[in-house]
Formats: sequence, C-alpha cells, structure tokens
Amino acid sequence: MDERADRSSGFYLRVLVGVLCALLAARIAALAVNRTDLFFDEAQYWFWSLEPAFGYYSKPPLIAWIIGASTAVCGASEFCIRLPSPILHTATALAVCVLGTRLYDLRTGVLAAIAFALLPGVSVSSALISTDVPLLLCWALALVAFAALFTTSAWWPALLLGLAFGLGLNAKYAMAWFLVCCGLYLAATPARRGVLKDARLWVGLALGIVCILPNLAWNQANSFATFSHTADNAKWEGSLLNPGKALEFFGSQFGVFGPLYFAGLLVIAGRARTVRLPEADRLLLAFCLPLVAIITVQAFVSRAHPNWAAPAYVAGVVLVVATLVRDVSWGWLKASYGLHAAILALFVFATSMAGLYTVPLLGDPMARTLGWRAIADATRAELDRARAAGTPYGTVLTDDRSITAELSYYLRDQSTPVLAWRSGSRPHDHFELTRPFTAASRQPVLLVSLRQPIDLKRTTPVTSRAKFVTDAFETSEPIGQRMIPAGRGETRRVTFLALTGYKGL
Repeated sequence: MDERADRSSGFYLRVLVGVLCALLAARIAALAVNRTDLFFDEAQYWFWSLEPAFGYYSKPPLIAWIIGASTAVCGASEFCIRLPSPILHTATALAVCVLGTRLYDLRTGVLAAIAFALLPGVSVSSALISTDVPLLLCWALALVAFAALFTTSAWWPALLLGLAFGLGLNAKYAMAWFLVCCGLYLAATPARRGVLKDARLWVGLALGIVCILPNLAWNQANSFATFSHTADNAKWEGSLLNPGKALEFFGSQFGVFGPLYFAGLLVIAGRARTVRLPEADRLLLAFCLPLVAIITVQAFVSRAHPNWAAPAYVAGVVLVVATLVRDVSWGWLKASYGLHAAILALFVFATSMAGLYTVPLLGDPMARTLGWRAIADATRAELDRARAAGTPYGTVLTDDRSITAELSYYLRDQSTPVLAWRSGSRPHDHFELTRPFTAASRQPVLLVSLRQPIDLKRTTPVTSRAKFVTDAFETSEPIGQRMIPAGRGETRRVTFLALTGYKGL
C-alpha cells in the first residue's frame, strides 16, 4: 500500500511540475511576443524602482523592489519589467498546492494548483506587472501558515505568517483583509479559538507589523500620502447607492475566477447555510466569501475594480476543487481546465497581435496599452528638432499622471527631464510629489498634453486643478497637435506647446 501511495504521489508531483513548467514557459514566451506598450501604472512602478524607498505615493514599496531586482539582472525592456509576474504566479500555484495538500491530500493540492495557474485572472495578470502579483503569493503563504497553526506545534508557521503578512502589506494594503478573515473564521468556529492563546499567532502578527514599520515611517514623513490616496481611491462620496456598479463588479468575478468556479463557489456558500461543511471547507470559505461580499458592498456604495477581490480566490480555488473531487465531479473540473486553457491561448494571441485587429462593437481591446511609445517618439522628434535649431528645451512638462509615467519610461534615453505640473499645495500622484515643475526648472518648456485644446486656455475660475498650465507662463506658442494611433482604428490627441517665462501659480 505504501509503495502504491508513493507511486501515486510521484505521479501527481510529476504532473504538477510538468504543467506549471509548461505554463511558465508559455507565459514567458508570450511576454517576448507581447506587442502592447507598458500601461501607465506599469511605467510608474518602473519609475519608482529607480529610486528605492520604503514607500511611494499610491502603493507600498514591494512592487518597485521586485521590478528593480528584475531590471538589474535583465534590463529595462517591457519584457524584463513584466518578467517577475509569471514567475511569482507560478510560486503562488505551488503555495496553493501546499495549502490543498495540508487541508486535504496531495491530489487535491496538485489539482488546485493547476486550477489556480489556469485562472483567467492569473492569465491576464501574468502578461503585466501589478501589485496583485506579490500580494497573492503573500496571501497564499500566510494562509498556509495560519492553517498549520492548528496542526503542528512547531514554530515555523509563526515565522512564515509574519514574513508573509508583513511582505503582503508592503505589496498592497489589501493584505489587511487577512486579519478580517481570521477574525470572522474564529468568531464562527468556537473550537478553533484556542489559537488566540497561542503565542505563535501573536509573534507572527508582531513580526508582520515590524515589516511594515518602515513604510509607516515613510508615510509619516510624507504627510501619509499612501493612506490618503487609498482613502481617495475608495471614493466614498456623492451617491452611496450604486446597484449597477455592484452588479457589474459581481458579474466581473465570473471572468476573474472563471464562470464554473465562481458558480461552484456560490453553490458551496448556499450549502453552508443548511449543511455543516467539513472543517477545512469552513476555513477556506472564511478566507474567500467575506472578501467577495465586502468588495461587492464597496462597489455598491462607490466603485470597485474587478481585481480587488483577487486574494479571495487563493482559498476559493482550493475549496471549489476539493468539493469537485469529493463529489466526483470530474467533468466540471475538466471543463474548467479546458475553458481556461482556451482563454489563456486567446489572450496570448490577443497580446501578440495587439494593434492589428478589432472586435466587433468593442474596437481594439488593447487600445489602453497602445500608442504610448508613439507619443514618446513624437515628443523625441520635437526635442530633436529644437536641439537642431539651436533652441533646445530645458524641460518636458506634462499635466497628467498617465503621460508623465509613459514619457518617463519611453524617454529614459533623453537628457531632458520629464516633470509633472502640480497645481495646489497637495500632490495628486508620485510625480507631483517627487518631480514637480518649479521656478528652478530649466526653460524653455515643451508641454505635452492629452487634454482637449479648450483645456489649454482658461475657461473656468482659476482654482486648484482648474488652473491651467499656460496661465503660469508669459508666452505660450502652439506647436501643433498629433493624432497618435493607439490600436487599430483608435487614436489619442496629443498637443505640443512651447512655454517660456514662468510666472508662478
């Protein structure tokens, strides 16, 4: 029996390694043929990586550290900036395997790991770099550690919990939801409340807090910029009744998690109302369902992006796969594997052919990630023209975070600095915080703007953000406007102006 079990374990481990290696290789190859430009969030994270710090305006620092490590080894191409994403997602799949194995068995762990690696949300996320990538890995490792507190008396779960929780907070403050899930699980499971007397739990949480202290110190030194941005991002203002946005978010989860898996999760949640689930199921449900519910409420009162509930599906995928295995529902599991593999192939095709096709009624689905390099090329041409004429520009000035981030990346070979326009006393992004245009900035200035032409003249009272850039200069000479292709049939209007004689705000 032991020999048979060993052969079975060896088989499942070989399947796991084979599938994850194949998916990793496919995703790295897909990055190599990806035709999209860096999205402006990605370009911003790259810019952060040039100046290692314990914090940045809108996010904690881990994403910048990861990109900095990758580009130090690989270079600053789009490929190298995004390369950590498929690697970290593969590591998360392995953590999912460990979680499923500890709670159920090796077969469930392996099948759950493969299911996670094939999730539609993971396929999309593997083609770009975002804060969710390290967050999911930290969440999975923290959940492994928390589950282990109930099955072993060793101290390694405390160390793992602390490091995973602390690094997760340094990836994205959404890691704090982990504590909410812990609290809800213990509140609903009296038999497990003994862990509250376990020193290992508190040592682990204390270690996590120690890991985030440098970021807290950075925030204190910078007027709590990240906390303010996070609060602003929730947008709890105006109407607090938005059922349409709640339905939109809820519906998007069928795409992020997969239609069959998300439907299965809802069925399991329904069962939990009438049937006592196994203890492992209850643990996983506590780290999944509350998060989806909370973010749905957030969408109802304001808004929520589809990825905001992504950590829920670390536990969710193990729970759904374990249920399918227990119910011998192999057909549903195979159907999900096949559907998600097809979605992965379609997405790889879409990114490799970006800008060369359109979708009926939708246009070019990759338009938001196209055209940025072309805008930088047009800006470079203006810089070269002025330089050749003997009147070089001293500064490239921008009035929007997206164009600031993109020009900072795609003009990184230029000596002319790219600076951000800052109106008002409070910065609105990291560029306004660290690279604002000031009276000491070199002139003449080349303003590159994506705003409509009417925005370049004052048409509203001069207050705060309504104070337009040209009002602050003695002279403003229009150079021209360009319609820059941004995918098939899509364009961006870019306005160039030469500014001199800065007067101040």
